[in-house]
Amino acid sequence: MSDPAGEMALDARPAIAHGMRLQWEPAQDAHVLLYPEGMVKLNGPAGQIMSRCDGVRTIADIVADLERTYKQSGLTADVVAFVALAMQRRWLEAPP
Repeated sequence: MSDPAGEMALDARPAIAHGMRLQWEPAQDAHVLLYPEGMVKLNGPAGQIMSRCDGVRTIADIVADLERTYKQSGLTADVVAFVALAMQRRWLEAPP
């Protein structure tokens, strides 16, 4: 998933980690990540990124979709940083 410099590869295909479930929670008005020990409430951008991490789309695909959807550019660094954080916290994993 990462190159030797420690940066996330744009061709990585992150997926929600085994044992976790992402869903929209109307009561929280947010995406939440559910796991056996609890729940993580995600802010808007985090929920939008996580909802696209399906193990099929690459990080480059996710960035392109977000930039198209929100009519913004230059989101690569933010998406890569969040995906790296989510991988560290074991919310996301790389499919085999």
